[in-house]
Amino acid sequence: MAIDYKDTVFLPKTDFPMKAGLPQKEPGILAGWQESDLHGTLRAERAGVEKFILHDGPPYANGDIHVGHALNHILKDMVVRTQSLLGKDAPYVPGWDCHGLPIEWKVEEQYRKKKLDKKAVPAKEFRAECRAYAQHWVDVQREQLKRLGIMADWDNPYLTMQFDSEATIVAELMKFAEAGNLYRGSKPVMWSPVEKTALAEAEVEYEDITSTQIDVAFEIVESPIEELVGAHAVIWTTTPWTIPVNQAIAYGPDVEYVLWADALGIARFLSGTGNKMPVAGTRYLLIAEPLLLEFLDRTNDGIGRLPGAGLEHFGDPVQPFKWRGKGSDLAGTKVRHPMHKLGGFYETLRPMLPGDFVTTDSGTGLVHMSPDHGEDDFYLCRENGIDPVFAVDDGGVYRDDWPWLGGDDERRRAVINPKFNAPDGPICSDLSEAGALLSASADYKHSYPHSWRSKAKIIYRCTPQWFVPMDKELGGGGTLRSRAMSEIERVRFIPEKGRRRIGSMVEGRPDWVLSRQRAWGVPLSCFTKKGALPTDRDFLLRNAEVNARIAEAFELEGADAWYKDGAKERFLAGLVTPEDYVQVFDILDVWFDSGSTHAFVLRDREDGSQDGLADLYLEGTDQHRGWFHSSMMQACGTLGRAPYRGVLTHGFTLDEKGIKMSKSLGNTVSPEDVTKQYGADILRLWVAQSDYSADLRIGPEILKGVADSYRRLRNTMRFMLGALAHNTKADHVDPKHMPELEQWVLHRLAE
Repeated sequence: MAIDYKDTVFLPKTDFPMKAGLPQKEPGILAGWQESDLHGTLRAERAGVEKFILHDGPPYANGDIHVGHALNHILKDMVVRTQSLLGKDAPYVPGWDCHGLPIEWKVEEQYRKKKLDKKAVPAKEFRAECRAYAQHWVDVQREQLKRLGIMADWDNPYLTMQFDSEATIVAELMKFAEAGNLYRGSKPVMWSPVEKTALAEAEVEYEDITSTQIDVAFEIVESPIEELVGAHAVIWTTTPWTIPVNQAIAYGPDVEYVLWADALGIARFLSGTGNKMPVAGTRYLLIAEPLLLEFLDRTNDGIGRLPGAGLEHFGDPVQPFKWRGKGSDLAGTKVRHPMHKLGGFYETLRPMLPGDFVTTDSGTGLVHMSPDHGEDDFYLCRENGIDPVFAVDDGGVYRDDWPWLGGDDERRRAVINPKFNAPDGPICSDLSEAGALLSASADYKHSYPHSWRSKAKIIYRCTPQWFVPMDKELGGGGTLRSRAMSEIERVRFIPEKGRRRIGSMVEGRPDWVLSRQRAWGVPLSCFTKKGALPTDRDFLLRNAEVNARIAEAFELEGADAWYKDGAKERFLAGLVTPEDYVQVFDILDVWFDSGSTHAFVLRDREDGSQDGLADLYLEGTDQHRGWFHSSMMQACGTLGRAPYRGVLTHGFTLDEKGIKMSKSLGNTVSPEDVTKQYGADILRLWVAQSDYSADLRIGPEILKGVADSYRRLRNTMRFMLGALAHNTKADHVDPKHMPELEQWVLHRLAE
């Protein structure tokens, strides 16, 4: 009989479609997860087993998510799903950072568009608008992240603006205060004149700029070295606007200095005319010897120096210098400010002081000291009894009553307006007229800090702020710095270079500035005693009962309780005399907010960690100076250890050419656009097949390639499903009867 061979062939058969149609299909899958409470069901099934806690770092709730958010959350989703498949209880609690300048800045923008003055709005109303703005973007971002297939407890996220969160943040702050690890002091901090607030390191980015560099002569009027009297000490700076608050000059104790005779008369300051024509007389300039030739090139364009000549061609070839000596010889020397004729502040002679930070890398080897606007300046001057003068206000403008530049609305703006620091600006013009300007050129290229929000240049400005000390002995032993350095050695970092990155930052960081001069956030809820000095023991009220009242009020009403009428009496009455204290209205640094999340997420939630610690923090590399850093500082101060066992970092997202993404360049990739065109699985596959430890490129052509990979992967699976259509249990082979190679492959697959 004829055989019908088609019955002997297993033809592929499957209902699995060739075309995915992900943009249309995925929303239905997500709705099914929501309806079945997939995340909750998994938690119930894993109840009682070993936990794996990945703590979600809070993004700011102030705009649509970008592809960097997508990368970060997809990686987190892959980690918790993997840990769940390994049999662990791996909850995923999403969170948002809702306080601080990013949100306040956006609300202020809306005010400016309506030509409204923020200061005219009651604090409670303004804060309510900030809260509503943050909640709007929490809701928007939550839906955008859910669309990416992120499985999480979306109905119960943590928000830093939730009442219980704000109460916990305050309670954590009080632990520092009650232990004596919170103090008020005046020192230069990074300040944004545009946003009118102090900034944290993590809120600053560095951009290359071109500044005016000037060389200025300060006449020496007193010195134990006779030859120096009447000569001029030369300083070099790229911030001319700080000269009006100069109070000293620093020298390097071990640096070799020379007194050079400007015998050729080509220094421009001699006649005050700015020309290079020889004039009568000889002027002597005190400069570090290793920098003399560089100085002469900068100030005199090499005039008078023969090609290839050395110092012997300047003045006497046998003894070219009137004096040569060590910086330590300059002790007791005093100079006169170039603007001394203005009287008052400028009449006081400026001492020359030893500074270990003075180098001969550039400049003149002499550094002008302004304790208002430099950290080294501040500490050196303080050691020698010189205090800041607070001449510059919060908008980067000189006080109206300041002797130089003050009183003139235009000239007062020298700090924030580049043209006022230019060679033809008021500062250089006044110095030139005084015969003190040796050189001025607007050609010095260097890196300079900017606010990452307003993109405006920042300044160092001395203001009264609240600090946590890094090097004070803590109860239980060690300092905050030493504890953090010890924990950095214990924590696992992926990749390993993260350990060195955060370690170098902690090792050299200054005291933590906790206060901000803003309106939206958790207030730095403290009281100070009227008439007391910050150095007095009773300056800061440390009362556990008062602190308990504050925390309880915040738990019920949120941080707005601090701004209600009669708040001071409410918190103090019956415990201390309210009239004896001043209520502090500074806002707490939002990095302290996010650094405290371990307390109200890992410790206080039922789905938190059994020991209050996370197995993993996973964020971008910038968080070594951001969330990883602030969490380490906060927890080391309250727990005595880091809040995490492991830290994993990923790179940044770049365009296809490897260029940083920017709206102005038009090279950004919107996750929403990708899901509409391809589906979220294409974005997830891009993450899965990329090396997250380095920067990741993405763009139209790359996405096309990923989509093609997805089609091949899908069609391979479709063929395999079709080939198994007729498979029955009788066709199965017991693993023990399989060849060893196949047993090994199945073992690896199971792993």
